[in-house]
Amino acid sequence: MASFAAQTLFILFFTLFSAFFIKINGEFSRQSINMSIKHMEKITRLHFYFHVIVDGKHPTAMQIIRLPNKTATLVGTTFMVDDPLTEKPKPTSKLVGRAQGISAFASQSDFGLLMVMNFAFSEGIYNGSAISILGQNAVLDAVREMSIVRESNKFHPIRACITLAKIVWLNKYGDSIVEYNVSVVHL
Repeated sequence: MASFAAQTLFILFFTLFSAFFIKINGEFSRQSINMSIKHMEKITRLHFYFHVIVDGKHPTAMQIIRLPNKTATLVGTTFMVDDPLTEKPKPTSKLVGRAQGISAFASQSDFGLLMVMNFAFSEGIYNGSAISILGQNAVLDAVREMSIVRESNKFHPIRACITLAKIVWLNKYGDSIVEYNVSVVHL
């Protein structure tokens, strides 16, 4: 019979290092459980695609503040968005929620956006749950890390979280598809 210490070390080792070997194949969500002597934590991993459409018949991002033509930068240009979140990069793939909020250019030196955004989920056990992002989105960085500042329903209470975003498609009009990987640690 293995000792309690050996069992605890095995559980810790398995929990900590199993995350490095998990590959998400188009799944919208995945959960794992971390157990320690003091308490149990649940880790939820969400993987989805954010579709920004500013051009065409049915835009999902509308410019609400325009700057005068004399302006040298985009600072102040503001968009209201209601973008689809899908399970795969194709716009016709399964809808898992909506990104609703405001994004505004807030940098004079690059394409840095200020994002005030709710990701409202409509699929599976997360139907009716949401996470809110507030902060800088350095659009031209290969991978961006953003903070989750609020959660609701199935994500509550949250202890730690990280949001990683990466552009997978972009056209000359600003339409884009952004891949999101969100990890939420909650009790």
